[in-house]
Amino acid sequence: MGLPIENIHASSVSSQAPQVAPQDGATMEQLMFQKQQLEGELNALGDVLVSHGVTMRTGLTTLDGFPRADIDVAQIRTTRARIIHLRNDHKALMSRIETGLHSHFATSAAAGRAPSDPTMSSAASDQELSTSAATFAKVNSVVPSSPADTAGLKVGDRIQTFGEANWLNHEKLSKVAQIVGQSEGVPVIVAVIRRRPDADVWDQRRLTLVPKSNWGGRGLLGCHLVPM
Repeated sequence: MGLPIENIHASSVSSQAPQVAPQDGATMEQLMFQKQQLEGELNALGDVLVSHGVTMRTGLTTLDGFPRADIDVAQIRTTRARIIHLRNDHKALMSRIETGLHSHFATSAAAGRAPSDPTMSSAASDQELSTSAATFAKVNSVVPSSPADTAGLKVGDRIQTFGEANWLNHEKLSKVAQIVGQSEGVPVIVAVIRRRPDADVWDQRRLTLVPKSNWGGRGLLGCHLVPM
């Protein structure tokens, strides 16, 4: 009846409070590694709920108030509590990452140089900064005044990376949907290439996209992506 969670809770993310609060002086690469750990555990816990056929909001009692006999209520409650805890940790960590990104780009701008992506190792950054890096999705539409529009996404943009999703792991854009669902209200770095209107030349742009549910339209982005 569902997946066991004993090994899931013994994650590599320390359970000491605060859960993943980064120490002062942590590099962006270290923060991103902690983010990957958190998201990995959240995904695993989500699989536990799926294995039981429930969500975070599914009722666990019968109409007369007794615990349902068809599911492991105790395990589901424990899993839900852990998910809530980790979501709070994730939000706090993303806030720290956002602050670091703003500081990095501000410092680069003040120095008069183009900012690199501080969330990547130097080797990965060299690859991703190239306009020849593989793309995996195309922007098919953008709703005016949506989060995607505010971030600067344009119809025809081709996506190289969306957060940690890339052409190797996007899984028919399901990883993009997963990242968006876990990042409401927090910034996601999106690398795109855009064709110049007057030449067969592609420029790379790095955009900061903040998924939101209260922007006045459907979904968290306000754009439509199609796989390539």
